[in-house]
Amino acid sequence: MRALLIVNPHATSTTRLRRDVIARALASAVELDIVETRYRGHATTLAAGAAAEGFGLVLTLGGDGTVNEAVNGLLRGGRDGRGTEAGRGARSPALAPLPGGSANVFARSLGLPPDPVDAAGQVAEALIAERCRSVGLGLADDRYFSFNSGLGIDAEVVRAVEGRRAHGRSVSPALYLRMALRQFYRLTDRRHPSVTLEQSGGDRHGPLFWCTVSNTSPWTYLGRRPVATNPQASFDSGLDVFGMRSLSTASTLRTLRQMMARRSEPPRVRGTIARHDLAELTLEADRPVAFQIDGEYVGERERVTFRAVPHAICIVM
Repeated sequence: MRALLIVNPHATSTTRLRRDVIARALASAVELDIVETRYRGHATTLAAGAAAEGFGLVLTLGGDGTVNEAVNGLLRGGRDGRGTEAGRGARSPALAPLPGGSANVFARSLGLPPDPVDAAGQVAEALIAERCRSVGLGLADDRYFSFNSGLGIDAEVVRAVEGRRAHGRSVSPALYLRMALRQFYRLTDRRHPSVTLEQSGGDRHGPLFWCTVSNTSPWTYLGRRPVATNPQASFDSGLDVFGMRSLSTASTLRTLRQMMARRSEPPRVRGTIARHDLAELTLEADRPVAFQIDGEYVGERERVTFRAVPHAICIVM
């Protein structure tokens, strides 16, 4: 099998040594090409090119942003026009996400080892055994996401962290926590909620300060600790939604405490809403609101439609 390893050399825990060790681990199972990304969005073009050229497998060594770009390249084709939309039921290369970033939510949610070399070893074993898992994805307007997407304060924090990273700061759980506290107490509008959730069928809920759409659980990780908004969310079901009508300090702390506990149900705090296994939903805001997809800031939106895409991609693991 021809395989392409897409490496983000700037990802938090990616090193050339690890890349070389991974290449040796995979050499007996695949005919491997290696390429490094040079700019944001490059992994989308590389993955689309691999699909067009008949590669059977695309591996990523980077963070969740690199995985998201590769997924969209495989399923929708690159901006250079070489790829075509694959979508549900169409043939596309399999994917193997090796954890090389700071959070690696998608890879960890799949059950891959947190160390990229160990993960590569598991992938090599899966290739030999011809083991592949079909998983569902989410679609936010025209962009796929693997684990979550949201409007509101989570995207504002991601935007702030990306700004620090652009100036040379290393990404870490401590940086996310500092930016979250700064955003919450100094910058976020906590008086005027703007987001409304509309389910298919016409049910509306809101206004909300923050709403996140999950394709799996946990929502994210704080170091080694999982943080879950919708513990029942799964790659094998539809989309789950969690929203907050209040951002008061008391209710937010109670919600966060329950999100970090090992619970089998969403936080039950006054002013929160949770929905499970939705095929489609829309988030609409009365003003532009920060928007994130798989932990990457992608601008501001006033309306986003989300759809569950079952069996969207095959994961070698």
